[in-house]
Amino acid sequence: MKGTLYLLPTTLGSFDTIHKSLPDYNLDVIRKIDFFIVENLRTARRFLRAAKHPKTIDELTFFELGKHTPEDSIQSFLNPVLEGKSIGLLSETGTPCVADPGADIVNIAHQMRIQVVPLVGPNSIILSLMASGFNGQQFVFLGYLPVDRGELKRKIQLMEQSVYKHNQTQIFIETPFRNRKLFESLLNVCMKQTRLCIATDLTLKSESIRTLSIAGWKKETVDINKKPTVFLLFK
Repeated sequence: MKGTLYLLPTTLGSFDTIHKSLPDYNLDVIRKIDFFIVENLRTARRFLRAAKHPKTIDELTFFELGKHTPEDSIQSFLNPVLEGKSIGLLSETGTPCVADPGADIVNIAHQMRIQVVPLVGPNSIILSLMASGFNGQQFVFLGYLPVDRGELKRKIQLMEQSVYKHNQTQIFIETPFRNRKLFESLLNVCMKQTRLCIATDLTLKSESIRTLSIAGWKKETVDINKKPTVFLLFK
């Protein structure tokens, strides 16, 4: 009998929030698993200690999954499942496979008829949409926007057009140290009445979620430099 592939969310920031962010059921599942597919080995070990895994780190088996991991190696990560042992796909932050690596391993698991079980946990994209006041019926997540200034301007213009033409919330992110540049580009390109939600440090004590018009944001002092942030545009 085959084991199960569990998709294991983690906290969005400090592991101090683990009991706030994750159900007890998740922690019970995690403590019964000895095999983990992880994005970052160091972070995974710290998370498992915070989750109070009963075994020592040296007693656990880890497979590192990165952007350049060969497909044949990815498939071999599931060998323990074929032997009847469950394995956990552990996100570095938030929810696996959503703006995060892992889709390939899940796809292979389906091809091998391995049961895939997603567990409940924090997802910054969904949390920010919930709190934005924007359209939650029609939305698109665009990931990272172009770095080149000209391409970025064109992308922002296309996003704003989609807002008004399709009534569609636009959700996107940026590398934290480039947040300020993106914010300034949004202020320069978007119409003054377009609304922008900035959701920063979600689930942390420093959490901030605010929605204002572009004109309103131009009057504000914004501290988002080097902070995990989700941006949302709507009319």
